[in-house]
Formats: sequence, C-alpha cells, structure tokens
Amino acid sequence: MANASGISSVVLADNPLTEEGRRAAQVERAARERQKQALNLQRENILSQRTSNPGRRAALEAALAQIETQLQAMN
Repeated sequence: MANASGISSVVLADNPLTEEGRRAAQVERAARERQKQALNLQRENILSQRTSNPGRRAALEAALAQIETQLQAMN
C-alpha cells in the first residue's frame, strides 16, 4: 500500500531513521498486540465453555486449534 509520497509503508517501516518509518512500525506493533489480545480473549472464551454435546465439543476443539495456530504464527 502506498502513501501520499508513493513510498510503500512496508519500506518506511523497515527504515527506522525516518519519523514516518518509526510511526509505521509503532502502528504495526499496536495492531499486532490488539490482534493477539483478541485471539487470547477468544481462546479464554472457548476454554471456559462446557458442553456434553460431542458435535459442539468437536467444533470448540477445532476453533481452539485454529486460534492457537494463529497465535503461534504471530510469535
């Protein structure tokens, strides 16, 4: 994605010498932290649910596996 000057925000984030690069890196870190927090909340919600229905239990296990995969990919 290009900004007004036509320079990619990815390039700016890789250049810590510019103010725009530092800001882009800070925004990216904040977005990653929010995403991690949301995934952890979803994980806790799934872990807190109790069910005797085998179909529901399988769905919760699949959702938990997907969330844990996403969390590992972020680290």
